[in-house]
Amino acid sequence: MLISNQILSGERPLYASRDLRLERITIGEGESGLKESCRIEALDCIFEGMYVLWECEDVICRNCTFEKDSRASLWYVRGLQMDNCRIRSVKPLREIDRLTISRLRINKGAEAFWFCRSGEINHLQITKAEYAFFHSENLKINHLHLQGKYTFQYAKDIEIHNAVLDTKDAFWNSENCTVYDSDIRGEYLGWYSKNLRLVRCKISGTQPLCYARNLILEDCSFAPDADRAFEKSSVKATILGEITSIVDPLPGSEIRKR
Repeated sequence: MLISNQILSGERPLYASRDLRLERITIGEGESGLKESCRIEALDCIFEGMYVLWECEDVICRNCTFEKDSRASLWYVRGLQMDNCRIRSVKPLREIDRLTISRLRINKGAEAFWFCRSGEINHLQITKAEYAFFHSENLKINHLHLQGKYTFQYAKDIEIHNAVLDTKDAFWNSENCTVYDSDIRGEYLGWYSKNLRLVRCKISGTQPLCYARNLILEDCSFAPDADRAFEKSSVKATILGEITSIVDPLPGSEIRKR
């Protein structure tokens, strides 16, 4: 069924809908506009109310905007596709299974992508991203520009390419994460991680990569402020250029400079 060019508001205006195509619809003030719906396609829509897409299945959003009051807009979704969308509200995505996202901008990314599983993200720009990707797993991410704190904590099986990560305390307690060709800026990177692998990355910020297990660095470089690296870590690293200081890596570690 097609619904187009309307403004819908109040409590649950399209609750438990099935097989809907929405074109140029505004879901206004209120809660749970499309809760428990299935097979929803939204094109050029505006979402203003809270909790608009909860407990949904097979959702497609293209050229949509989630406005600043659309708090916690996409939670508990099974099958999500987003292309060329913008989110201006906090806690926007949580407990998403099977996601495919491209060209997404998130202005207030606090607690974005919590417990999200299985999918691909391409061209994501996210600011104010405190605790983004907390406990996320099995994601492949390409062209990520992220500004925030405490990102990818407890994340598992994450692959990242071509990123700028400006984030304190990234990858704490993460497992099986790999980052390629990226600029990683922030203090206390990768503490307590397991199997963290960094390939051709530039690292800045004090005390990186401490208390890590099975840490691998391939052709990475360090900014002058990246001091006191590798404390109590088991590490195999090839470093390009100089590193300000290394403190007490675990016995058996191999660190080469070239």
